[in-house]
Amino acid sequence: MTPPLYLASQSPRRSQLLGQIGAAHTLLLPDAAEDAEALEAVMPGELPAAYVQRVTALKLRAAVARHARRGLAPGVILASDTTVALGRRILGKPADAAEAAATLQALSGRTHRVLTAVALQAGRRRLQALQVSRVRFAVLPPAVVAAYVAGGEPFGKAGSYAIQSALAGWIAHIEGSHSGIMGLPLFETAQLLRRAGVALTL
Repeated sequence: MTPPLYLASQSPRRSQLLGQIGAAHTLLLPDAAEDAEALEAVMPGELPAAYVQRVTALKLRAAVARHARRGLAPGVILASDTTVALGRRILGKPADAAEAAATLQALSGRTHRVLTAVALQAGRRRLQALQVSRVRFAVLPPAVVAAYVAGGEPFGKAGSYAIQSALAGWIAHIEGSHSGIMGLPLFETAQLLRRAGVALTL
């Protein structure tokens, strides 16, 4: 019998992606008293790969404690985090419209990396993976940036954009995992889930 799967993420995209591979799951969302955003603070001098893996580990640790606190049935707990990097610079979620516009202007006409870490707890076992993709935007006209920001799409998203949004029409090249850029690399995630005994569609 496959163990229950708990997804410790507030992202509807991650839930949809898990559903795509037939991974039935229950959301394990933070309590009102938890400061989930505080886990995403960048440490001085931290590099993107180290950052995203550390944040994912913190999210998983918080989820494991939450699971125990709520007395839920034993199962597999999955956490993930995504960050966007331009060189060594981590481009997080924008604080306001000005920061969102500045981030998109920095990405315009350049190649950046999207790093997504996945970690899961299955009993005493902790499994993890890191997926890195490269994305190149065409030159973004100022009017396109302004319209995108005005529509509110950048907020709550690392790098100030979502690949499944209208801005996809300005992405010239992708190398890596489309689902990873969305927030959950399905190949790596499926491998981890199979190792943990979770049933998938295929």
